[in-house]
Amino acid sequence: MKLFKGDLHIHTCLSPCGELEMSPLKVVKEGLAKGLDFIAICDHNSAENTGAAMRAGAKLGIHVLPGLEINSVEEIHSLAIFDREEQAMRMQAMVYAHLQGINRPDIFGDQIVVNEFDEVERFDGRMLIASTQLGIDAIVREVHRLGGIVVASHVDRPSYSIISQLGFIPPGLELDAVELSCMSNTESFLTDNRNFKGLPVITSSDAHLPGDVGRRYTSFFIEAPCVNELRMAFQNKSERRIVY
Repeated sequence: MKLFKGDLHIHTCLSPCGELEMSPLKVVKEGLAKGLDFIAICDHNSAENTGAAMRAGAKLGIHVLPGLEINSVEEIHSLAIFDREEQAMRMQAMVYAHLQGINRPDIFGDQIVVNEFDEVERFDGRMLIASTQLGIDAIVREVHRLGGIVVASHVDRPSYSIISQLGFIPPGLELDAVELSCMSNTESFLTDNRNFKGLPVITSSDAHLPGDVGRRYTSFFIEAPCVNELRMAFQNKSERRIVY
């Protein structure tokens, strides 16, 4: 086992709030430049650019996990992270079936599907920034059924977090971890905050700009950057752990 540095929350140009230069290839190159060992691509309600990022990462030498940042009916953001593109695409199919609305690029921004060679393939017309009609409990169950992990996004933010929307984490909601944004100091949060007792805490960049990739990351003592190893690190099993 060794120490792996991972940024588990990065957007591409598919997210309407992501900058146009955030192509999968550019994101991968930025991750390498920042010294990361692995990244997760988590665009809003979509996994369309994960395959391109995975292929680019395999060529350039950084591991890429496919994911989505899903917006629940309660307007709670959560990261759904998988090992295989096929798992992410199956989760996407469920999300798309419960997502309504047409994107307005003039208001929300373009949603661009790009391949690993930086070539634009198409523009997605769905309103990816919208909330789905899926409850957070249904999202967690389906991600786990597909073999993934679920991390509550930016729990310290005043909007689109499980705390801002509900005020607490419901008993029985089987989150794998919670994520801090760049707004908080991890050490201070762990010392002062009692809302997340028992849940592991990670921090990520939530990058929408190339320069933001890797601005915050989490170090894991694991054998390999894969979902099962991350799950064991979250649970402090078999010497796997998060290193603060």
